[in-house]
Amino acid sequence: MYDRALKTLRQYHRLSQSDLAEQLTISRSYLNEIEKGKKTPSLEVLTKYAERFDIPLSSLMLFAEQSNNTKFDKTRVFFADKALKMLSWLADEEEDENEQSTQKKITSNSP
Repeated sequence: MYDRALKTLRQYHRLSQSDLAEQLTISRSYLNEIEKGKKTPSLEVLTKYAERFDIPLSSLMLFAEQSNNTKFDKTRVFFADKALKMLSWLADEEEDENEQSTQKKITSNSP
């Protein structure tokens, strides 16, 4: 679930993979593999994310893969999924607002 969470976080902040990889001092290909779920980020990389986006590391740990407690795991996955859906929705809403603002500027500048 890290893949989806970290990609959504990057997209919410309107960063390209290249820009974020540079800011985190990791390769873009490594970031791409993380976002595609091919690699699991190290604790060091998660710490860099937490520092870059000014969020507690524990918030990112919500998206950890699994625990030995299946009841806890189901609850964690449920809330993590809801958090990702909300973040995606907010990003989409902001994008829609930006597009509408751009359209208004274009329309108001037309003769």
